[in-house]
Amino acid sequence: MIKRMRYGTAEFEHFLSTSYADIEGIEARVREIGHQVRSRGDEALFDLTRQLDGADIGLHNFQVKRKEIDEAYELVGDKYLTALQAAIRNLTEFHRRQLKNSWMEPDDLGNIMGQLYRPLKRAGIYVPGGTAAYPSSVLMNAIPAQVAGVEEIAMVTPPDASGHINPYTLVAAAELGLEEIYKVGGAQAVFALAWGTDTVAAVDKITGPGNIYVTVAKKMVYGDVDIDMLAGPSEILIVADRSANPVYLAADMMSQAEHDVLARSVLVTDDEQLIDQVEEEISRQLSELSRRSIIEQSLRDYGAFILVQNLEEACQVANLVAPEHLELMVEHPFAWLGYIKNAGSIFLGQYTPEPVGDYYAGPNHILPTGGTARFYSPVTVDTFLKKSGVLFYSQRGLAQASDDIITLAEVEGLTAHANSVRVRKEDQA
Repeated sequence: MIKRMRYGTAEFEHFLSTSYADIEGIEARVREIGHQVRSRGDEALFDLTRQLDGADIGLHNFQVKRKEIDEAYELVGDKYLTALQAAIRNLTEFHRRQLKNSWMEPDDLGNIMGQLYRPLKRAGIYVPGGTAAYPSSVLMNAIPAQVAGVEEIAMVTPPDASGHINPYTLVAAAELGLEEIYKVGGAQAVFALAWGTDTVAAVDKITGPGNIYVTVAKKMVYGDVDIDMLAGPSEILIVADRSANPVYLAADMMSQAEHDVLARSVLVTDDEQLIDQVEEEISRQLSELSRRSIIEQSLRDYGAFILVQNLEEACQVANLVAPEHLELMVEHPFAWLGYIKNAGSIFLGQYTPEPVGDYYAGPNHILPTGGTARFYSPVTVDTFLKKSGVLFYSQRGLAQASDDIITLAEVEGLTAHANSVRVRKEDQA
């Protein structure tokens, strides 16, 4: 069922170059949605929500009211609340450790240089919804923004056909104190956040995962606002040696495959017998899983077993794929951590399955996908911070640097730049 290949073969090279979706094929539709939102504002949002989500949304029920949140608390159990609150504590503590201090340093001439960190004023967070519940996405978006000090957070999430938001998602938002929650999803939600409507004020940055329409819309508004990244289908790559438990490996591959038929699950190992054992385990465990058909299609179309000669080659494969999630399921995982250069989030050892990071431990699960871990990072507190350089030059400091600055400006042909320094130099003479 799952493709087998060896590292370095033509089949492996083809696997690396496989694309998930034709973005260009839907750009025209997304652009039209953007035109509607820009020209008709709220009314376009309501019409599109009726068309695409089957929900009757208008001004009277567009923004979530306190009553809906109170009703959501009645629908979730204490066990969920306890788990949610533990996850919030873990995530908050992890992200607090990322905070940076502004700094200024003087030199011997009395010049002062430094850097100021300032939070964005307003952020928009996208939480997938509709027929599914993703309260974890609320936490992963909002907590780093709150820790960074963002003043205003607007949350958008698609309603179900009855016009309601999943109660688990609402309770997660309430536990974080989020009050500005709108019942809208898809590309139209992205455009509303980016450009604003009569009801939704424009934001400075949009974060959060969504479907291909959301991703294309984020790409289109980048420049009007900032975005976190262009995320694609979920993926996992597991580097394993003969010490790895095939039961765990099979379970972890399928935990990613159940996300989406486009999800990618890859096992890289130097032990061919382990591949046989994992394949047997997948067949055995599949019968117990609710999303069996999705898992089977995902593994068939995008899954892979990659056989390598040794763990050095396995790490080379990992760096080429640059996966969203990387598990090092090897006997000495910390010894191999230094070999990994490209990965969104790294999970070490037999007892750190990817869901620990998805829900609970602390690191963010909004991660670069599709090989973009080569240059993108996960959502962090930094995602919601701006940095400004600070510079003060004393009279003595400028006098000493004047000739060098004038020379550099004149090399570039920018005589007015040079003159800006020269007039000060001459004034001091």
